[in-house]
Amino acid sequence: QVQLVESGGGMTQPGGSARLSCQTSGLNLADYGIGWFRQDADNKLRELTCIDSRDGKIYYDGSVKGRFTMSRDIAKNTFYLQMNDIKISDAGVYYCAAEVGLGVVGGHCPRDWSYDEWGEGIQVTVSS
Repeated sequence: QVQLVESGGGMTQPGGSARLSCQTSGLNLADYGIGWFRQDADNKLRELTCIDSRDGKIYYDGSVKGRFTMSRDIAKNTFYLQMNDIKISDAGVYYCAAEVGLGVVGGHCPRDWSYDEWGEGIQVTVSS
């Protein structure tokens, strides 16, 4: 049974940093495309960053590029989202997602419907 569990959310200030973790079980992370999403105020899931399962290349949405860093530790079956220079607009519920063999096409992270495995989400609040 595949499980994804996010941790590390909470409250932070504009300009601050936070690190989210996604602990997985029941899968071999090396075989999966993985991604981080944020559910915005309009309830839409926005793809922020992803890793292509085929070559491990990492992609970022323009809104977080240069501020957020995604990484993975295959041995620990865990992946991470380091968030720096956090903005008010970064607030929301963050989800990690995984899908076996998922690749990136056209340089854009796959949309939410491409993933079958999801964490339950974790809140990130940004307030001064």
